[in-house]
Amino acid sequence: MAISNDAQIHPSAHVHRDATIGPGTAVWQNSVVLAGAVIGANCNLNAHTMVEGGATLGDRVTIKSGVYVWAGVTLEDDVFCGPNATFTNDLRPRSKIYPDRFLETVVERGASIGAGAVILPGITIGEEALIGAGAVVTRAVPAGETWVGNPARRVAPR
Repeated sequence: MAISNDAQIHPSAHVHRDATIGPGTAVWQNSVVLAGAVIGANCNLNAHTMVEGGATLGDRVTIKSGVYVWAGVTLEDDVFCGPNATFTNDLRPRSKIYPDRFLETVVERGASIGAGAVILPGITIGEEALIGAGAVVTRAVPAGETWVGNPARRVAPR
């Protein structure tokens, strides 16, 4: 684990020494990066974000304020997460009762997730897909498609 000398870490951010952060990445005010988190190069973690150990961000990922990336979540290169997008990693959460392993959620290269969207665990969002603001994604989203609503459904191309 290594934090690049070229990473920009705001003084109010808490970045654990056992995290990995690539060159050119910025971690802004009041953000938290825990031990075991892996963050690529040229990412932008806006204020009030969190990346848990066991989560992975590729290169050039943007997470806007209020986004928490939990263990088991992978955001591939060039992914965008709008403000307060919510990831989950446990279908049946209970206080102080943890699964043997968390479900894996993958957001593939170039996908975008709108503000306030909720992504249930164990789902793959395909390359270049677009998730609309406030959508609740309950199943896999194919590459290049746009999904909106609750539960999220495909929007027909025009």
